[in-house]
Amino acid sequence: MAGGSGLEADVDVAETRLPGVFVFTPEPVRDERGTFSESFRSDEVEAATGRPFRAEQINYSVSRRNTLRGIHGVAVPPGQAKYVTCVRGVLRDIVVDLRVGSPTFGMHHVTELDTGSGRCVYVPEGVGHGFLALTDDACICYVVSTLYVPGTQIDVNALDPDLALPWELSEPPLMSAKDAKAPGAQEALRRGLLANWSDVR
Repeated sequence: MAGGSGLEADVDVAETRLPGVFVFTPEPVRDERGTFSESFRSDEVEAATGRPFRAEQINYSVSRRNTLRGIHGVAVPPGQAKYVTCVRGVLRDIVVDLRVGSPTFGMHHVTELDTGSGRCVYVPEGVGHGFLALTDDACICYVVSTLYVPGTQIDVNALDPDLALPWELSEPPLMSAKDAKAPGAQEALRRGLLANWSDVR
């Protein structure tokens, strides 16, 4: 409900070409005070995905313009689904199907996340996630389905030429040493780091 206005806040839900990856776009309720929207509802996420989603942890990261973070995932088990949105600034958000045996393995989906649109992306277990900050002081929020477990993070190089992700860089990005040294998708596959499609469907 819209913050005392008595109006329902609607959301548009669209599945991408990657199975199980969804984009949620809330339709804000507007009145003379401003706007109200529902950014996250577990029942809507579960209805769209057909899977339970319990928020176990909420994380934020703040980035300078041209910061590239990712591609990140969590080993299965424990696995981790994410519901991500931009709460300040603008981000180019990319998800990559890293589920071995998936019909869309190696394919990606791009979403521009910004505070004006309120768009959110649901990233299921086994799918990698990364983003490029298009503005200074850009802040992303992650609602995640499992608690952080040290040693379970999977990193794949966001600049892997085999993935050829469309970051549209105009200059070398700012990356952590860990992300810059991460293996490409094929090397991660050879190392047995990636989840199997049959285990996360």
